Amino acid sequence: MEYFFQTEQLTVGYNGKPVVRHIEARIQKGQILSLIGPNGSGKSTILKSITRQLKIIGGVVRIAGNSIADISSREMSRQSAVVLTERPNPELMTCGDVVAVGRYPYTGMLGILSATDKDKIEEALRMVHALELKNRSFSEVSDGQLQRILLARAICQEPEILVLDEPTSYLDIRYAIEILDILRCMATERGITVVMSLHELHYAKRVSDVVMCVKDGYIVYFDAPDLIFTNEIISNLYDLPEGVYGQLFGGL
Repeated sequence: MEYFFQTEQLTVGYNGKPVVRHIEARIQKGQILSLIGPNGSGKSTILKSITRQLKIIGGVVRIAGNSIADISSREMSRQSAVVLTERPNPELMTCGDVVAVGRYPYTGMLGILSATDKDKIEEALRMVHALELKNRSFSEVSDGQLQRILLARAICQEPEILVLDEPTSYLDIRYAIEILDILRCMATERGITVVMSLHELHYAKRVSDVVMCVKDGYIVYFDAPDLIFTNEIISNLYDLPEGVYGQLFGGL
């Protein structure tokens, strides 16, 4: 079987010091992979490494069969889009300006937007229900609105793979579900592969095709949601007393 995204004996960390070791992940095009696990387990480190924001300590990351080490920066920016938790602080930019950054891999050296680019910017804003924010200063939006604007920027980039760190953070349940439904639609209808971290277990079960569990420097489980979200596995992953997961969440 051919996989669109895969890692081979991937080890990630900071300054040569491993945080998560020997990561083996394989998903097909148009699938959604969610990373879950305790705070500080290394989920964000994995995401930053597979997008080349951190130098890989060991192993290989492949997209469409090609090692990301061999992909040019421009091609990488066309293939993948990233939404991380850090809040950017662009000065004097509107929300529309921020979303337009997603089109720059396709513009010329002067970064001049075509009519097609402008249409895609509006389409992306509309998809995340943020068109009314287009002309608002990016520095003035709420955390929830910021999350939608950054997702619109990623959508506007038309990536083959979308990497997100906690995309439902700061969103109330209505917008969180809408964002997840948008990601599911992008995966199913456009064949976009999604890799993301989630804290909310019920969201991970709702949207994922595959779930990766990160704990104590290793991937301890990697399987379909129905096989991951059991009392035994979730209790072991989060060090919960026996039966608490089922009592609190009804086994989701």
